[in-house]
Order: sequence, then C-alpha cells, then structure tokens
Amino acid sequence: MAINDNVLIKIRDRKDSLTPVERLVAEYILANKEEIPHLSIKSLAQGSKTSDASVLRFCKTMGYNGYRSFIVSISASLGSMDEESGEQYTDIQPGDDLGTIIANIGRNKVRSIEDTLSVLDSAAVARAIKALQTSKRLMFFGIGASGLVAQDAEQKFTRINKMCHAFTDGHSQLTAASLLTKEDVAIFISNSGDTVEILDSMDIAKKNGAHIVAITRYSKSELSEKADSLLSISTPEISIRSGAMGSRIAMLTIVDMLFAGVASADYQQVKKYLSKSRNIISNKRRR
Repeated sequence: MAINDNVLIKIRDRKDSLTPVERLVAEYILANKEEIPHLSIKSLAQGSKTSDASVLRFCKTMGYNGYRSFIVSISASLGSMDEESGEQYTDIQPGDDLGTIIANIGRNKVRSIEDTLSVLDSAAVARAIKALQTSKRLMFFGIGASGLVAQDAEQKFTRINKMCHAFTDGHSQLTAASLLTKEDVAIFISNSGDTVEILDSMDIAKKNGAHIVAITRYSKSELSEKADSLLSISTPEISIRSGAMGSRIAMLTIVDMLFAGVASADYQQVKKYLSKSRNIISNKRRR
C-alpha cells in the first residue's frame, strides 16, 4: 500500500500506459474530478463512453476490488488536493524574476516528494531494505541524471561499509550485470523504465539470480514489471527538461529511505562506520 495513497495521482501517472478503453475512463475522471464521487458506475460508464464492465476493470487495474472502494478513495484524494490548492507544478518561463524562480522550484521539489509518497509501496520499500541488508554486494545502475542518483547511492552505502559500486555507462553496466549472483542486489534507476541500456543489464542481472530493485516512475514499463522490489516515483507533467529536477529529487529521496532503513536495522555497527569515516574526513579539513 502507498504511504500517502492518492488515487488521482496514480491515475495521472498511469494514464498513458493504460489500454485505450481504460484511458477513456481515466481521462474522464481527471477532467471531472469533483463530480466522480457522486456518480454511479453506470453514469461514469456513460460519461466516459465505455461500459460498466470497463469501469470495473479500470478500478481493478488501479488496485481496487470494486467500484465503491474506488469512489471512497477518490473522495479522500479530493480532500487532500483541496488542502494543497494552488500548489501546482510550474515549468520554467521566460523572463521569470528570481523570487518567482525560487518559489516555483521549491514548490516543485516539495510536490515531487509528496506525490511520490502517494504512489510508493511501503511493503516494497521494506522488501528492498531487507534485500540490501542481507546482500553480499550492491550495484547501482543509471544513465544520465539517473546515473547521478546511482553515484549518490554509492557514496552513502560505502560509508556504512557495504560493498557497492555505481555504473553509469552501458558497457560497464553489462559487464557488472554479468558478474552478479543470487547473493547480490542490483538497483536500476530510470525515470522512464524503458532505457535500453538499463533493460539489457537488468535482463542479465535477473538471469544471474540477483534481487532486482527498480526506482522508476509510477507507470507500466518493462523495468517496473520485471522488478522484484518496485519503488515508484511520481513526477510532474510539464513540458521541458525542468521535469528532470522533479524525478531526480524523488529518486534521491527513495535512496535516502533505503539508506536510512539499512542503517537503522544495524544501527550500532553502522554508527561505528559512520564515525570512522566522519573522523577521517574531518582530519583532512583545514583548521
């Protein structure tokens, strides 16, 4: 179950990966959010130009056993959105003054984390932390901006004496994946979930028996479907590459959760490692 469940965010993020009929239902719901809690299944089917059966299938696709529980969740999501009224993602605009830029970037970061908590499965987080705890090695895979997140993860887990490495180019990723075993964990980081280099390496890692953790957006993708532990993020639907800022902060937040989870589970030992590394670094600073 998601940490702060919000079905409207889930619909927004999964809309493009739904079947054509399910997409009709999704688009109608998103365009008429306030009306949906008052509609019968038949009225929603008529409004979306689908059928009762199609609406029910859509509810099940979104993780609900029936229409009633789906509608209750819609109502709860609307209440949550009312509290956040006006807090929308904002893209970079030409000529923005510095005050506007500061406010918009700050707001986007906060919303990226909040929306991610709406789609992130706490059971999957717990499963990933358990795998990381008991693993022999951790290998992080990411391309481009996702590669920076992989490097951040490597830096964190190295400090608590976990044998780990980040691989950020296709060739090294293939080599690393071929050396993984069932005692290892492979963490694949990709916003789209469809990056060719990531998928090629993931297939090799899976064949070798490694536990696969995926950090990717909440949508149907090859990466999300093949992961043993799927950690979903939610990112803004805005037009230009400022969107990468949202996905990056959401991915970094999940990395921090994994790190904190592993560190907390073996706190006394981890505390010794952190103290050692901090002392070494402190001694290198100019006084």
